Amino acid sequence: MTATIRRASARFADRADGRVTHHAFSFGQHYDPEHASFGPMLCHDDHLLGSGRGFDPHRHADLEVVSWVVSGALLHGDETGDTAVVEPGSVAVLSAGAGTSHAEHSAPGGPTRFVQVWLTPDERGTTPSYDVVPVDLVRNELVPVAAGDGSAPARVGVAGATFSVARLDEGATLALPDAPLVHVFVATGALTRSSLAEPLSAGDALLLTDETGRSVTAAVPTELLVWTFAG
Repeated sequence: MTATIRRASARFADRADGRVTHHAFSFGQHYDPEHASFGPMLCHDDHLLGSGRGFDPHRHADLEVVSWVVSGALLHGDETGDTAVVEPGSVAVLSAGAGTSHAEHSAPGGPTRFVQVWLTPDERGTTPSYDVVPVDLVRNELVPVAAGDGSAPARVGVAGATFSVARLDEGATLALPDAPLVHVFVATGALTRSSLAEPLSAGDALLLTDETGRSVTAAVPTELLVWTFAG
Protein backbone atom coordinates (compact mmCIF):
# COMPACT_ATOMS: atom_id res chain seq x y z
CA MET A 1 0.00 0.00 0.00
CA THR A 2 1.64 3.24 -1.13
CA ALA A 3 0.70 6.85 -1.84
CA THR A 4 3.23 8.84 -3.87
CA ILE A 5 3.11 12.50 -4.81
CA ARG A 6 4.59 13.51 -8.16
CA ARG A 7 5.03 17.29 -8.06
CA ALA A 8 4.59 19.44 -11.14
CA SER A 9 8.11 20.75 -10.65
CA ALA A 10 9.54 17.20 -10.85
CA ARG A 11 8.20 16.56 -14.36
CA PHE A 12 10.45 16.68 -17.42
CA ALA A 13 9.90 19.84 -19.51
CA ASP A 14 10.26 20.08 -23.28
CA ARG A 15 10.05 23.48 -24.95
CA ALA A 16 9.77 24.24 -28.65
CA ASP A 17 8.59 27.18 -30.73
CA GLY A 18 5.07 27.95 -29.55
CA ARG A 19 4.63 25.02 -27.19
CA VAL A 20 5.72 23.52 -23.89
CA THR A 21 5.15 19.96 -22.64
CA HIS A 22 5.59 18.53 -19.16
CA HIS A 23 6.20 14.78 -19.10
CA ALA A 24 5.30 12.81 -15.97
CA PHE A 25 7.16 9.70 -17.17
CA SER A 26 10.34 8.97 -19.11
CA PHE A 27 10.02 10.29 -22.65
CA GLY A 28 12.54 10.71 -25.46
CA GLN A 29 15.75 12.15 -24.08
CA HIS A 30 14.30 12.17 -20.56
CA TYR A 31 14.94 8.80 -18.92
CA ASP A 32 14.26 7.96 -15.31
CA PRO A 33 13.83 4.25 -14.51
CA GLU A 34 11.88 5.17 -11.36
CA HIS A 35 9.29 7.05 -13.44
CA ALA A 36 8.84 4.97 -16.58
CA SER A 37 5.19 3.89 -16.34
CA PHE A 38 2.23 3.28 -14.04
CA GLY A 39 0.49 0.06 -14.93
CA PRO A 40 -0.38 0.34 -18.65
CA MET A 41 0.14 4.13 -18.55
CA LEU A 42 3.32 4.88 -20.50
CA CYS A 43 2.91 8.61 -20.94
CA HIS A 44 1.09 11.40 -19.09
CA ASP A 45 1.80 14.69 -20.84
CA ASP A 46 0.56 18.19 -20.04
CA HIS A 47 0.73 20.28 -23.24
CA LEU A 48 0.37 24.04 -23.69
CA LEU A 49 0.16 25.19 -27.32
CA GLY A 50 0.19 28.72 -28.67
CA SER A 51 -2.45 29.73 -31.22
CA GLY A 52 -2.07 27.57 -34.33
CA ARG A 53 0.93 25.76 -32.86
CA GLY A 54 1.32 22.10 -32.04
CA PHE A 55 2.47 18.82 -33.51
CA ASP A 56 2.78 18.26 -37.25
CA PRO A 57 1.93 14.80 -38.68
CA HIS A 58 3.54 12.02 -36.67
CA ARG A 59 2.93 8.31 -36.42
CA HIS A 60 1.69 6.05 -33.63
CA ALA A 61 1.23 2.29 -33.50
CA ASP A 62 -0.13 -0.06 -30.84
CA LEU A 63 -1.07 2.72 -28.43
CA GLU A 64 -4.31 3.98 -26.92
CA VAL A 65 -3.96 7.78 -26.94
CA VAL A 66 -6.49 9.62 -24.76
CA SER A 67 -6.71 13.42 -24.83
CA TRP A 68 -8.61 15.77 -22.51
CA VAL A 69 -8.69 19.50 -23.30
CA VAL A 70 -8.45 21.68 -20.20
CA SER A 71 -8.80 25.01 -22.04
CA GLY A 72 -8.96 26.24 -25.62
CA ALA A 73 -9.62 23.83 -28.49
CA LEU A 74 -7.50 21.14 -30.14
CA LEU A 75 -7.60 20.52 -33.90
CA HIS A 76 -7.01 16.92 -35.02
CA GLY A 77 -6.30 15.74 -38.54
CA ASP A 78 -5.16 12.32 -39.75
CA GLU A 79 -3.89 10.52 -42.82
CA THR A 80 -7.43 9.56 -43.90
CA GLY A 81 -8.34 13.23 -44.29
CA ASP A 82 -10.65 13.20 -41.30
CA THR A 83 -10.60 16.23 -39.00
CA ALA A 84 -12.06 16.94 -35.58
CA VAL A 85 -12.21 19.71 -32.99
CA VAL A 86 -11.77 18.66 -29.34
CA GLU A 87 -13.06 21.11 -26.76
CA PRO A 88 -13.38 21.01 -22.95
CA GLY A 89 -16.09 18.53 -22.00
CA SER A 90 -15.22 16.01 -24.71
CA VAL A 91 -12.74 13.13 -24.62
CA ALA A 92 -10.73 12.06 -27.66
CA VAL A 93 -9.47 8.48 -28.08
CA LEU A 94 -7.02 7.45 -30.80
CA SER A 95 -6.61 3.68 -31.04
CA ALA A 96 -3.45 3.61 -33.14
CA GLY A 97 -3.51 -0.15 -33.70
CA ALA A 98 -1.51 -1.25 -36.76
CA GLY A 99 -0.34 2.33 -37.25
CA THR A 100 -1.68 5.75 -38.20
CA SER A 101 -0.42 9.30 -38.65
CA HIS A 102 -2.10 12.37 -37.20
CA ALA A 103 -1.47 16.01 -36.34
CA GLU A 104 -2.59 18.11 -33.37
CA HIS A 105 -2.66 21.91 -33.23
CA SER A 106 -4.24 24.62 -31.13
CA ALA A 107 -7.24 26.25 -32.76
CA PRO A 108 -6.64 29.84 -33.89
CA GLY A 109 -7.20 32.22 -31.03
CA GLY A 110 -5.57 29.81 -28.55
CA PRO A 111 -3.67 29.02 -26.42
CA THR A 112 -4.81 25.45 -25.83
CA ARG A 113 -3.93 23.25 -22.88
CA PHE A 114 -4.58 19.52 -23.03
CA VAL A 115 -3.54 16.44 -21.09
CA GLN A 116 -2.71 13.32 -23.09
CA VAL A 117 -2.18 9.77 -21.84
CA TRP A 118 -0.69 6.85 -23.76
CA LEU A 119 -1.69 3.33 -22.75
CA THR A 120 -0.42 -0.09 -23.81
CA PRO A 121 -3.40 -1.80 -25.50
CA ASP A 122 -4.50 -5.35 -24.79
CA GLU A 123 -4.38 -6.23 -28.51
CA ARG A 124 -1.78 -5.25 -31.09
CA GLY A 125 -2.25 -4.62 -34.79
CA THR A 126 -5.92 -3.67 -34.65
CA THR A 127 -7.65 -1.35 -37.15
CA PRO A 128 -6.91 2.29 -36.21
CA SER A 129 -9.80 4.50 -35.09
CA TYR A 130 -10.36 7.98 -33.69
CA ASP A 131 -13.38 9.16 -31.72
CA VAL A 132 -14.36 12.41 -30.01
CA VAL A 133 -17.13 11.85 -27.47
CA PRO A 134 -18.96 14.57 -25.47
CA VAL A 135 -19.36 13.94 -21.75
CA ASP A 136 -21.99 15.20 -19.32
CA LEU A 137 -20.05 16.15 -16.21
CA VAL A 138 -21.82 16.58 -12.87
CA ARG A 139 -20.40 19.02 -10.35
CA ASN A 140 -18.72 17.41 -7.34
CA GLU A 141 -18.98 13.90 -8.78
CA LEU A 142 -16.39 11.62 -10.38
CA VAL A 143 -17.77 10.91 -13.87
CA PRO A 144 -16.32 8.07 -16.01
CA VAL A 145 -15.54 9.38 -19.50
CA ALA A 146 -13.58 6.47 -21.06
CA ALA A 147 -13.26 2.83 -20.06
CA GLY A 148 -12.21 -0.55 -21.36
CA ASP A 149 -15.43 -2.31 -20.36
CA GLY A 150 -17.95 -0.11 -22.18
CA SER A 151 -19.21 1.53 -18.99
CA ALA A 152 -18.26 5.07 -20.09
CA PRO A 153 -19.13 7.24 -23.11
CA ALA A 154 -15.81 6.43 -24.84
CA ARG A 155 -14.01 3.10 -25.06
CA VAL A 156 -10.29 2.36 -24.71
CA GLY A 157 -8.66 -0.91 -25.64
CA VAL A 158 -7.42 -1.69 -22.15
CA ALA A 159 -9.52 -3.98 -19.96
CA GLY A 160 -9.72 -2.75 -16.39
CA ALA A 161 -8.84 0.85 -17.28
CA THR A 162 -11.18 3.75 -16.50
CA PHE A 163 -10.64 7.48 -17.02
CA SER A 164 -12.86 9.76 -14.94
CA VAL A 165 -13.14 13.52 -14.42
CA ALA A 166 -14.35 15.50 -11.42
CA ARG A 167 -15.06 19.23 -11.29
CA LEU A 168 -15.17 20.20 -7.63
CA ASP A 169 -16.43 23.32 -5.89
CA GLU A 170 -14.35 24.86 -3.13
CA GLY A 171 -14.65 22.69 -0.02
CA ALA A 172 -16.16 19.69 -1.83
CA THR A 173 -14.88 16.26 -0.78
CA LEU A 174 -14.54 13.42 -3.28
CA ALA A 175 -14.13 9.73 -2.47
CA LEU A 176 -11.43 8.23 -4.67
CA PRO A 177 -12.09 4.89 -6.38
CA ASP A 178 -10.85 1.70 -4.76
CA ALA A 179 -8.59 0.03 -7.32
CA PRO A 180 -5.15 -1.61 -7.40
CA LEU A 181 -3.73 1.44 -9.22
CA VAL A 182 -5.15 4.97 -9.06
CA HIS A 183 -3.59 8.04 -10.74
CA VAL A 184 -5.03 11.42 -9.66
CA PHE A 185 -3.92 14.52 -11.58
CA VAL A 186 -4.80 18.06 -10.48
CA ALA A 187 -5.49 19.73 -13.81
CA THR A 188 -6.63 23.01 -12.25
CA GLY A 189 -7.13 24.26 -8.69
CA ALA A 190 -5.73 22.66 -5.56
CA LEU A 191 -6.42 20.07 -2.87
CA THR A 192 -6.16 20.62 0.87
CA ARG A 193 -3.88 18.73 3.20
CA SER A 194 -5.35 15.39 4.28
CA SER A 195 -4.33 12.25 6.12
CA LEU A 196 -3.40 10.90 2.69
CA ALA A 197 -1.09 13.61 1.41
CA GLU A 198 0.30 17.11 1.63
CA PRO A 199 -1.65 19.84 -0.22
CA LEU A 200 -1.61 19.37 -3.98
CA SER A 201 -1.58 22.15 -6.58
CA ALA A 202 -2.28 22.31 -10.31
CA GLY A 203 0.10 19.99 -12.16
CA ASP A 204 0.68 17.72 -9.16
CA ALA A 205 -0.29 14.04 -9.24
CA LEU A 206 -1.09 11.45 -6.60
CA LEU A 207 -0.29 7.81 -7.40
CA LEU A 208 -1.98 5.18 -5.22
CA THR A 209 -1.18 1.48 -5.12
CA ASP A 210 -3.56 -0.84 -3.26
CA GLU A 211 -5.03 2.05 -1.25
CA THR A 212 -8.72 1.99 -0.26
CA GLY A 213 -11.20 4.31 1.40
CA ARG A 214 -9.34 7.49 0.47
CA SER A 215 -10.84 10.91 -0.25
CA VAL A 216 -9.64 14.39 -1.23
CA THR A 217 -11.02 17.89 -0.63
CA ALA A 218 -10.83 20.87 -2.97
CA ALA A 219 -9.22 24.00 -1.54
CA VAL A 220 -10.56 26.06 -4.48
CA PRO A 221 -12.60 25.14 -7.58
CA THR A 222 -10.66 22.17 -8.96
CA GLU A 223 -10.64 19.79 -11.93
CA LEU A 224 -9.27 16.29 -11.29
CA LEU A 225 -8.36 13.71 -13.94
CA VAL A 226 -8.45 10.22 -12.44
CA TRP A 227 -7.26 6.95 -14.00
CA THR A 228 -7.85 3.56 -12.38
CA PHE A 229 -6.32 0.26 -13.45
CA ALA A 230 -7.14 -3.27 -12.40
CA GLY A 231 -3.45 -4.01 -11.95
